[in-house]
Amino acid sequence: MHFSASPRQDLSLGLLPDALQQRPRLFLVLLCLLLWLPGFFTLPATDRDEARFAQASRQMVESGDYVRIRFGEEERNKKPAGIHWLQAGSVHLLEATHLGDRNRIWAYRIPSLLGALLAVLATHHWGRAIVGRRAALLGAAMLASCLVLVAEAHIAKTDAALLASVTAAMGLFAAAYLRPGAFTGRQAAGFWLLLGLSILLKGPVGPMVPLLCGITLAVADREAPWLRALRPGWGLPLMIAAAAPWFIAIGLATEGRFFQQAVGGDMLSKIGSGEEKHWGPPGYYLLTFGIAAFPSAWIVLCALPAAWRDRLNPPTRFLLAWIVPSWLIFEAVQTKLPHYTLPLFPALMLLGAAWAMDPVRGQPGRWWRRAGIAALVLVAAGLAVAALAAPWQLERRLLPGGLIALPAAAALIYLLLRVGRQRAWGRAGLLGALLAIPLYAAVLEGVAPRLAALWIAPRLADAVAASAPGLPAGQIGVTGYSEPSLLFSLGQDVRLLRTGMDAAQFLAGGPGRVVAVGNRAEADFRRQAATLSLAPQELASVTGFNYSRGRWVTLLLFRLPS
Repeated sequence: MHFSASPRQDLSLGLLPDALQQRPRLFLVLLCLLLWLPGFFTLPATDRDEARFAQASRQMVESGDYVRIRFGEEERNKKPAGIHWLQAGSVHLLEATHLGDRNRIWAYRIPSLLGALLAVLATHHWGRAIVGRRAALLGAAMLASCLVLVAEAHIAKTDAALLASVTAAMGLFAAAYLRPGAFTGRQAAGFWLLLGLSILLKGPVGPMVPLLCGITLAVADREAPWLRALRPGWGLPLMIAAAAPWFIAIGLATEGRFFQQAVGGDMLSKIGSGEEKHWGPPGYYLLTFGIAAFPSAWIVLCALPAAWRDRLNPPTRFLLAWIVPSWLIFEAVQTKLPHYTLPLFPALMLLGAAWAMDPVRGQPGRWWRRAGIAALVLVAAGLAVAALAAPWQLERRLLPGGLIALPAAAALIYLLLRVGRQRAWGRAGLLGALLAIPLYAAVLEGVAPRLAALWIAPRLADAVAASAPGLPAGQIGVTGYSEPSLLFSLGQDVRLLRTGMDAAQFLAGGPGRVVAVGNRAEADFRRQAATLSLAPQELASVTGFNYSRGRWVTLLLFRLPS
C-alpha cells in the first residue's frame, strides 16, 4: 500500500456527491445519526451492564454524591467514575432544558452516542495525515457502520466514550511519530490529558494502547524520536494529575475498598478467568471479527496481507503497531467480550480504507477473500433471519421490521459482492456503510424494542403502576427475577427477595405492599402465606424471556386485600 494525500490516491468514492465529499464532517455526522438513532430512544434499558451503569448514575444525580458509585444499597467498586459524571451531566442538561428526565434510559446513552461520533470524526481528522483525505473519509464511514460500534452507541456504558479518548490520543501519537519536529507542546498536553480522561473512564485500558504501540515502534525502529516530541517529562505528571483527585477521593471515601475490589477483584478476575461466563479461547477476536466489524470486515481482511507487506512504510507501521500488540493482549486475557478490541478498530478501518483507495493495491489471496465474503454473507443473513425468527420464536408473530430486514440484507449482499467483483473496493466500503442503514433500522427500531417478551422489568413496572398507582419502590418486593433493569424500572429501593417464603413475609410486613413472585417460587410463597394466615390477591402476571439467563420466567403480582 502507498500512503499519501496525492490526487492519484484520493480517487473519488463514486457514490458520494461532490457536495458531501467537500463537507466530509457533515456527511459523517449525517451517516452516524442515520445508523445510530434507530432504536436509541425506544430500546428499554438492557441487562446487565447498561442498567447497572445507568442506575448508578441516577443514584449519583439523586444523592449529589459524585465520588462514590453505588448500585442500590451496594458499592459498585469496579470502574472509575468518569462515565457516571458524563451520564449525570447529560441528565442535568436534559432536565434543565426540559428535553428529558432521569427516568428515561436514553438520557444516559447520550455520552455513548457523542463518544462514538467523536471517535468517527477523530478517525477522519487524524486519518487524513496517515492515509490521505478520501481514504480517511472512507475509514471513518466504515468505522461508523461497524456492528460493534452501532451496538455501543446504543448502550449507556463506558466503551464508546473510551473509544473517543483513545482515538484522539492515538491520532496525536501518529502526528508525533510521523512528524516529530512539528509536534507542539499544546498537542503533547492534549495527548496526556486524553489519556488521563481514558483512565477516568476505564482505568489502564486507555494508556495500554499507546504504551504497547510505543514499545513496538521503538523496538521495530531501534529509535524513538517521537518520545521527545511527546514531552513525557511533564506529560506523565499531567496525566496523573488529571486522574488522581478522584482516585484519592474514592480511596478515602471507601477506606481503600475501591482499589481492593476494582484491582484485586474485577481486573484480576478478567485476566485470570472468564468473568461472568465470558470466557473465550485465544483467537476469539479473530474468529468474531467478521461479526464485530460488519459490514466492513471483508475489506479489512482483504487488506491485511498487503498491510503486512507494507510494514516498513511509516504510516502502515504505526497502524500495525496500534493494532497488533494490544490485540495479542486482548486475546491472552481470559475474559472476552466483542467490544474489548474496539479501541483498535479505527486503525483497522484506516488500513482497510487505505488499501481500498490505493490504485496500485495488491490483490488479496483467495482464502482471505473467501473468508471476508463468507463473513459478510453470514452476518447479513444472520441479522435478517434473527429479525424474522425472534418474534416468531418468542411471541409467535411476525413484525414488519423483520420483513424489511430480509430484502435489506439481500440487497446489501448482492450489491457489495457485485461491486467487489469489479474490484471497486472504495465504492464497496462506502456502499456497505450506506446499505447497513436500513438493515440496522429494521432490527433496532422495527424489531428489538417491540419484542415485549424481552423487556420484563418495564412491563412489571407498568403492571405495578396499573395495580397500585403511586406505590413507593420500598413497598415493592420481587423474587425469582433480579436483573439490574428492575432497579432502573422500579426504583433503587425495590426489595429483591431470595425465596418465596421471604416474599410472603415481606407481604405480611406492612399494609399496601405488593410482591412479584417468580413461577419457580410460587409454591413456597403460597405455603408460607397459608402458614401466616394470608390470603394474597393476584393482581397481574408478566411472562418473559430472561435473556441474561436464557430461560423463561413468569412473575405473579400479589397484594393483600384491603
